[in-house]
Amino acid sequence: MSPSQDLERVFITGGAGFIGSHLVDRLCEMGKDVIVFDNLSSGTTENLKKWLDAPNFKFIRGDLLSPKEVIKSINGCDAVFHLAANPEVRVGSENPRIHYEQNVLATFNLLEVIRKVGCVKTFVFTSSSTVYGDAEIIPTPEDYAPLKPISTYGASKLAAEALISAYANTYSFNATIYRLANIVGLRSQHGVIHDFIKKLRENPKRLEILGDGTQTKSYLHVEDCINAILIGLEAGNERVRIFNVGSEDQIVVREIADIVCAKMGLKNVQYVFTGGVDGGRGWKGDVKVMLLSVEKLENLGWKPRLNSRQAVENAVSEILNATI
Repeated sequence: MSPSQDLERVFITGGAGFIGSHLVDRLCEMGKDVIVFDNLSSGTTENLKKWLDAPNFKFIRGDLLSPKEVIKSINGCDAVFHLAANPEVRVGSENPRIHYEQNVLATFNLLEVIRKVGCVKTFVFTSSSTVYGDAEIIPTPEDYAPLKPISTYGASKLAAEALISAYANTYSFNATIYRLANIVGLRSQHGVIHDFIKKLRENPKRLEILGDGTQTKSYLHVEDCINAILIGLEAGNERVRIFNVGSEDQIVVREIADIVCAKMGLKNVQYVFTGGVDGGRGWKGDVKVMLLSVEKLENLGWKPRLNSRQAVENAVSEILNATI
Protein backbone atom coordinates (compact mmCIF):
# COMPACT_ATOMS: atom_id res chain seq x y z
CA MET A 1 0.00 0.00 0.00
CA SER A 2 2.10 2.88 -1.21
CA PRO A 3 1.75 6.03 -3.28
CA SER A 4 3.25 6.12 -6.75
CA GLN A 5 6.98 5.62 -6.69
CA ASP A 6 7.61 8.90 -8.50
CA LEU A 7 6.29 10.91 -5.53
CA GLU A 8 9.58 11.65 -3.81
CA ARG A 9 9.29 15.26 -2.64
CA VAL A 10 5.91 16.01 -1.14
CA PHE A 11 4.37 19.33 -0.04
CA ILE A 12 1.56 19.05 2.53
CA THR A 13 -0.64 21.99 3.48
CA GLY A 14 -2.28 21.58 6.88
CA GLY A 15 0.25 18.88 7.74
CA ALA A 16 0.32 19.85 11.42
CA GLY A 17 -3.41 19.18 11.75
CA PHE A 18 -5.32 16.02 12.60
CA ILE A 19 -5.45 14.10 9.31
CA GLY A 20 -2.42 15.89 7.89
CA SER A 21 -0.08 14.81 10.68
CA HIS A 22 -1.14 11.16 10.28
CA LEU A 23 -0.37 11.46 6.56
CA VAL A 24 3.03 12.94 7.46
CA ASP A 25 3.71 9.96 9.73
CA ARG A 26 3.02 7.50 6.93
CA LEU A 27 4.96 9.32 4.20
CA CYS A 28 7.99 9.98 6.41
CA GLU A 29 8.04 6.33 7.47
CA MET A 30 8.10 5.44 3.77
CA GLY A 31 11.19 7.60 3.28
CA LYS A 32 9.54 10.38 1.26
CA ASP A 33 10.92 13.92 1.53
CA VAL A 34 8.10 15.82 3.23
CA ILE A 35 7.60 19.57 3.54
CA VAL A 36 4.75 20.68 5.80
CA PHE A 37 3.28 24.15 5.28
CA ASP A 38 0.88 25.16 8.05
CA ASN A 39 -0.22 28.39 9.76
CA LEU A 40 -0.91 26.48 13.02
CA SER A 41 -4.40 27.96 13.32
CA SER A 42 -5.77 24.53 14.20
CA GLY A 43 -2.71 22.28 13.96
CA THR A 44 0.30 22.05 16.28
CA THR A 45 3.95 21.12 15.94
CA GLU A 46 3.36 18.69 18.81
CA ASN A 47 1.65 16.47 16.21
CA LEU A 48 4.91 16.42 14.23
CA LYS A 49 7.41 16.15 17.08
CA LYS A 50 8.82 12.77 16.03
CA TRP A 51 9.87 14.20 12.65
CA LEU A 52 11.09 17.71 13.47
CA ASP A 53 14.76 16.65 13.43
CA ALA A 54 14.43 14.04 10.69
CA PRO A 55 16.58 14.62 7.56
CA ASN A 56 13.64 13.96 5.21
CA PHE A 57 11.29 16.42 6.94
CA LYS A 58 10.91 20.19 6.95
CA PHE A 59 8.30 22.35 8.67
CA ILE A 60 7.42 25.81 7.41
CA ARG A 61 5.03 28.06 9.26
CA GLY A 62 3.19 29.95 6.56
CA ASP A 63 -0.23 30.97 5.31
CA LEU A 64 -1.84 30.12 1.97
CA LEU A 65 -3.34 33.62 1.97
CA SER A 66 0.25 34.88 1.42
CA PRO A 67 1.22 33.28 -1.93
CA LYS A 68 4.83 34.53 -1.85
CA GLU A 69 5.48 32.31 1.16
CA VAL A 70 4.14 29.31 -0.76
CA ILE A 71 6.25 29.92 -3.89
CA LYS A 72 9.48 29.89 -1.85
CA SER A 73 8.53 26.58 -0.23
CA ILE A 74 7.02 24.51 -3.03
CA ASN A 75 9.80 24.60 -5.63
CA GLY A 76 11.09 21.13 -6.45
CA CYS A 77 8.03 19.31 -5.08
CA ASP A 78 6.38 16.84 -7.45
CA ALA A 79 3.28 16.26 -5.33
CA VAL A 80 0.99 18.46 -3.25
CA PHE A 81 -1.42 17.17 -0.62
CA HIS A 82 -3.83 19.99 0.17
CA LEU A 83 -5.42 19.41 3.58
CA ALA A 84 -5.39 22.96 4.95
CA ALA A 85 -8.90 24.28 5.62
CA ASN A 86 -11.13 25.58 8.35
CA PRO A 87 -12.80 22.31 9.40
CA GLU A 88 -15.64 23.74 11.50
CA VAL A 89 -18.89 23.40 9.58
CA ARG A 90 -20.82 25.37 12.21
CA VAL A 91 -18.70 28.53 11.92
CA GLY A 92 -20.02 29.17 8.41
CA SER A 93 -23.50 30.18 9.54
CA GLU A 94 -21.96 32.87 11.77
CA ASN A 95 -19.14 34.06 9.52
CA PRO A 96 -19.26 32.73 5.93
CA ARG A 97 -16.17 34.73 4.96
CA ILE A 98 -13.99 32.33 7.02
CA HIS A 99 -14.86 29.41 4.74
CA TYR A 100 -14.46 31.52 1.61
CA GLU A 101 -11.00 32.79 2.57
CA GLN A 102 -9.55 29.69 4.23
CA ASN A 103 -11.06 27.07 1.93
CA VAL A 104 -11.71 28.73 -1.45
CA LEU A 105 -9.25 31.62 -1.70
CA ALA A 106 -6.49 29.57 -0.07
CA THR A 107 -7.04 26.80 -2.64
CA PHE A 108 -7.01 29.31 -5.50
CA ASN A 109 -3.73 30.80 -4.23
CA LEU A 110 -2.16 27.36 -3.99
CA LEU A 111 -3.28 26.44 -7.52
CA GLU A 112 -1.89 29.71 -8.87
CA VAL A 113 1.49 28.92 -7.30
CA ILE A 114 1.40 25.44 -8.85
CA ARG A 115 0.62 26.99 -12.25
CA LYS A 116 3.59 29.34 -11.94
CA VAL A 117 6.23 26.90 -10.64
CA GLY A 118 5.25 24.11 -13.04
CA CYS A 119 6.94 21.26 -11.14
CA VAL A 120 3.89 19.65 -9.52
CA LYS A 121 2.59 16.55 -11.29
CA THR A 122 0.19 15.22 -8.63
CA PHE A 123 -2.37 17.15 -6.57
CA VAL A 124 -4.38 15.54 -3.77
CA PHE A 125 -7.31 17.30 -2.08
CA THR A 126 -9.34 16.33 0.96
CA SER A 127 -12.90 17.40 0.20
CA SER A 128 -15.96 16.48 2.22
CA SER A 129 -19.20 14.50 2.20
CA THR A 130 -20.93 17.85 2.80
CA VAL A 131 -20.69 18.63 -0.93
CA TYR A 132 -23.65 16.26 -1.42
CA GLY A 133 -25.97 18.17 0.92
CA ASP A 134 -29.10 16.21 1.85
CA ALA A 135 -28.53 13.42 -0.65
CA GLU A 136 -31.62 11.49 -1.77
CA ILE A 137 -29.59 8.38 -2.54
CA ILE A 138 -28.04 6.56 0.44
CA PRO A 139 -25.30 5.27 0.25
CA THR A 140 -24.34 8.21 -1.95
CA PRO A 141 -22.09 7.44 -4.98
CA GLU A 142 -19.47 9.81 -6.39
CA ASP A 143 -21.57 10.50 -9.51
CA TYR A 144 -24.59 11.67 -7.49
CA ALA A 145 -26.06 14.90 -8.85
CA PRO A 146 -26.95 17.65 -8.62
CA LEU A 147 -24.61 18.57 -5.77
CA LYS A 148 -26.49 20.97 -3.51
CA PRO A 149 -24.51 21.67 -0.30
CA ILE A 150 -26.52 23.12 2.59
CA SER A 151 -23.59 24.73 4.46
CA THR A 152 -21.01 27.31 3.42
CA TYR A 153 -18.40 24.71 4.39
CA GLY A 154 -19.82 22.23 1.87
CA ALA A 155 -20.08 25.01 -0.70
CA SER A 156 -16.46 26.02 -0.14
CA LYS A 157 -15.27 22.43 -0.62
CA LEU A 158 -17.31 22.07 -3.81
CA ALA A 159 -15.93 25.38 -5.12
CA ALA A 160 -12.40 24.14 -4.39
CA GLU A 161 -13.12 20.89 -6.24
CA ALA A 162 -14.24 22.87 -9.30
CA LEU A 163 -11.12 25.04 -9.24
CA ILE A 164 -8.88 21.99 -8.92
CA SER A 165 -10.59 20.24 -11.84
CA ALA A 166 -10.21 23.33 -14.03
CA TYR A 167 -6.56 23.89 -13.16
CA ALA A 168 -5.66 20.19 -13.55
CA ASN A 169 -7.15 20.10 -17.03
CA THR A 170 -5.78 23.49 -18.10
CA TYR A 171 -2.27 23.14 -16.70
CA SER A 172 -1.77 19.39 -17.11
CA PHE A 173 -1.35 17.85 -13.67
CA ASN A 174 -3.27 14.93 -12.17
CA ALA A 175 -5.67 15.55 -9.31
CA THR A 176 -7.25 13.14 -6.86
CA ILE A 177 -10.15 14.41 -4.75
CA TYR A 178 -11.31 12.56 -1.63
CA ARG A 179 -14.77 13.27 -0.22
CA LEU A 180 -14.38 12.35 3.42
CA ALA A 181 -17.00 11.13 5.88
CA ASN A 182 -16.44 11.96 9.57
CA ILE A 183 -12.82 11.04 10.29
CA VAL A 184 -11.99 10.27 13.93
CA GLY A 185 -8.94 9.35 15.96
CA LEU A 186 -6.01 10.65 17.97
CA ARG A 187 -5.15 14.38 17.53
CA SER A 188 -8.66 15.37 16.45
CA GLN A 189 -9.55 18.80 17.85
CA HIS A 190 -13.12 19.15 16.64
CA GLY A 191 -16.23 17.09 16.00
CA VAL A 192 -18.73 15.28 18.16
CA ILE A 193 -16.27 13.06 20.11
CA HIS A 194 -14.02 15.97 21.03
CA ASP A 195 -17.11 18.02 21.93
CA PHE A 196 -18.58 15.31 24.18
CA ILE A 197 -15.33 14.60 26.03
CA LYS A 198 -14.75 18.29 26.68
CA LYS A 199 -18.30 18.83 27.98
CA LEU A 200 -18.22 15.74 30.22
CA ARG A 201 -14.91 16.77 31.76
CA GLU A 202 -16.49 20.09 32.66
CA ASN A 203 -19.68 18.47 34.01
CA PRO A 204 -19.70 14.65 34.30
CA LYS A 205 -23.37 14.58 35.28
CA ARG A 206 -24.86 16.39 32.29
CA LEU A 207 -24.25 16.26 28.53
CA GLU A 208 -25.73 18.74 26.08
CA ILE A 209 -26.28 17.10 22.68
CA LEU A 210 -26.90 19.36 19.70
CA GLY A 211 -29.99 18.43 17.70
CA ASP A 212 -32.45 15.68 18.59
CA GLY A 213 -29.82 12.94 18.94
CA THR A 214 -31.00 10.95 15.92
CA GLN A 215 -28.42 12.30 13.46
CA THR A 216 -27.06 9.22 11.68
CA LYS A 217 -23.69 9.33 9.94
CA SER A 218 -20.62 7.42 8.82
CA TYR A 219 -17.46 7.53 10.96
CA LEU A 220 -14.05 6.31 9.77
CA HIS A 221 -10.84 5.88 11.75
CA VAL A 222 -7.99 8.12 10.59
CA GLU A 223 -5.69 5.15 9.85
CA ASP A 224 -8.29 3.75 7.46
CA CYS A 225 -8.53 7.22 5.91
CA ILE A 226 -4.78 7.42 5.26
CA ASN A 227 -4.84 3.94 3.71
CA ALA A 228 -7.64 5.08 1.39
CA ILE A 229 -5.74 8.21 0.33
CA LEU A 230 -2.65 6.19 -0.59
CA ILE A 231 -4.60 3.45 -2.38
CA GLY A 232 -6.52 5.98 -4.47
CA LEU A 233 -3.29 7.47 -5.79
CA GLU A 234 -2.57 4.24 -7.62
CA ALA A 235 -5.80 4.29 -9.61
CA GLY A 236 -5.34 4.85 -13.31
CA ASN A 237 -4.25 7.96 -15.15
CA GLU A 238 -7.43 10.05 -15.35
CA ARG A 239 -6.78 13.76 -15.12
CA VAL A 240 -9.22 14.20 -12.20
CA ARG A 241 -10.36 11.33 -9.98
CA ILE A 242 -12.94 11.54 -7.19
CA PHE A 243 -13.32 9.00 -4.40
CA ASN A 244 -15.65 8.77 -1.42
CA VAL A 245 -13.88 7.80 1.82
CA GLY A 246 -15.99 6.49 4.68
CA SER A 247 -17.19 3.42 6.55
CA GLU A 248 -19.75 0.99 5.19
CA ASP A 249 -22.28 1.72 7.94
CA GLN A 250 -23.58 4.48 10.21
CA ILE A 251 -23.94 5.30 13.89
CA VAL A 252 -26.45 7.53 15.71
CA VAL A 253 -25.24 10.52 17.74
CA ARG A 254 -26.93 9.26 20.90
CA GLU A 255 -24.99 6.00 20.61
CA ILE A 256 -21.75 8.00 20.38
CA ALA A 257 -22.72 9.72 23.63
CA ASP A 258 -23.25 6.30 25.24
CA ILE A 259 -19.80 5.15 24.08
CA VAL A 260 -18.05 8.27 25.40
CA CYS A 261 -19.79 8.02 28.78
CA ALA A 262 -18.93 4.31 29.09
CA LYS A 263 -15.27 4.88 28.16
CA MET A 264 -15.04 7.69 30.73
CA GLY A 265 -16.61 5.45 33.39
CA LEU A 266 -19.62 7.72 33.81
CA LYS A 267 -23.10 6.49 34.72
CA ASN A 268 -26.53 8.11 34.89
CA VAL A 269 -25.44 11.08 32.79
CA GLN A 270 -28.36 13.34 31.97
CA TYR A 271 -28.62 13.89 28.22
CA VAL A 272 -30.01 17.30 27.30
CA PHE A 273 -30.98 17.58 23.64
CA THR A 274 -31.11 21.09 22.20
CA GLY A 275 -33.89 19.99 19.84
CA GLY A 276 -31.90 21.37 16.96
CA VAL A 277 -33.06 23.24 13.88
CA ASP A 278 -34.75 22.23 10.64
CA GLY A 279 -36.07 18.89 11.85
CA GLY A 280 -33.56 17.99 14.57
CA ARG A 281 -30.27 19.03 12.95
CA GLY A 282 -27.46 20.05 15.29
CA TRP A 283 -27.09 23.44 13.60
CA LYS A 284 -27.92 25.26 10.37
CA GLY A 285 -26.19 23.34 7.59
CA ASP A 286 -25.84 20.08 9.53
CA VAL A 287 -26.48 17.10 7.23
CA LYS A 288 -28.65 14.81 9.35
CA VAL A 289 -28.15 11.52 7.49
CA MET A 290 -24.90 10.66 5.70
CA LEU A 291 -23.52 7.43 4.28
CA LEU A 292 -21.17 7.34 1.33
CA SER A 293 -20.84 4.57 -1.21
CA VAL A 294 -17.21 3.42 -1.06
CA GLU A 295 -17.42 0.76 -3.77
CA LYS A 296 -15.11 2.70 -6.05
CA LEU A 297 -12.24 2.51 -3.56
CA GLU A 298 -13.11 -1.04 -2.53
CA ASN A 299 -12.76 -2.10 -6.16
CA LEU A 300 -9.11 -1.01 -5.85
CA GLY A 301 -8.59 -3.30 -2.86
CA TRP A 302 -9.23 -0.86 -0.02
CA LYS A 303 -11.62 -1.76 2.79
CA PRO A 304 -12.17 -0.06 6.14
CA ARG A 305 -10.59 -2.05 8.95
CA LEU A 306 -13.12 -0.71 11.46
CA ASN A 307 -16.86 -0.02 11.16
CA SER A 308 -18.38 3.21 12.46
CA ARG A 309 -18.92 1.99 16.02
CA GLN A 310 -15.43 0.47 16.26
CA ALA A 311 -13.89 3.65 14.82
CA VAL A 312 -15.67 5.75 17.44
CA GLU A 313 -14.69 3.37 20.27
CA ASN A 314 -11.05 3.36 19.20
CA ALA A 315 -10.96 7.12 18.77
CA VAL A 316 -12.46 7.77 22.23
CA SER A 317 -9.96 5.39 23.85
CA GLU A 318 -7.01 6.96 22.00
CA ILE A 319 -8.02 10.51 22.95
CA LEU A 320 -8.67 9.62 26.59
CA ASN A 321 -5.40 7.67 26.92
CA ALA A 322 -3.43 10.53 25.39
CA THR A 323 -4.80 13.08 27.85
CA ILE A 324 -4.62 11.12 31.12
